[in-house]
Amino acid sequence: MSTYAVSDLHSYPVEKFKALLDGVGFTDKDTLYVLGDVIDRNGDGGVELLRYFMTRPNIVLILGNHEEMLLACDFLFNKSRDDAVRFSNIENVMAYFNYLSNGGRVTLESLRELAKDAPAAVGGILGYLRDAPHIGAVTVGGQDFLLVHSGLGGFDPCKKISDYTAKDLLWTRPELDTEYFDDIITVFGHTPTLYYGDENRGKVLKTRTWIDIDVGAGQGFPPTLLRLDDLEVFYGE
Repeated sequence: MSTYAVSDLHSYPVEKFKALLDGVGFTDKDTLYVLGDVIDRNGDGGVELLRYFMTRPNIVLILGNHEEMLLACDFLFNKSRDDAVRFSNIENVMAYFNYLSNGGRVTLESLRELAKDAPAAVGGILGYLRDAPHIGAVTVGGQDFLLVHSGLGGFDPCKKISDYTAKDLLWTRPELDTEYFDDIITVFGHTPTLYYGDENRGKVLKTRTWIDIDVGAGQGFPPTLLRLDDLEVFYGE
């Protein structure tokens, strides 16, 4: 049994992702943690990836900021089956245009198409996202891991995990010299590793206390699986 983590797939083709899992011999006895941002920017918006994850009980989704933005626009799928965008308040307007500016258009279009033939499927996807946790914790081979989308904003080693806000967990961007727990490895995505220097482009970045596994799939780089058992990295195509 092995435990893997991946992040920020941003609509990576589902068949290619299945091939990546097959390449590492992923089975029903293994576990994969997906650290958010499955959706938006490319292809079908990640809808088929989400539907695939929903069929696999050993694939655990941790919420990302892009999923949070989609959920803020769930009013678009309430009752009306036409293509008109209807706003009931200024918060809806702001949520909608914020989501579009962050690459959500392809996901909304895919969900609208799906809703025409299978409205219950769209409701199931949104329900799956609402149930996704903001954080995960796992011990593998005696090493403790904290799994979160973006890192820990306002980090304090004495701070309770429950005191971190959604913004802390979904939108923070750690500096290269940021340090987290001494005895827990924090694994996250959100910030493409190329932002920490061109030498990190398309590569997993490991520091003493954290590992960034967003290698830039949203920008066209192949995603990576991090095996927590031995911290080996497996690259997609």
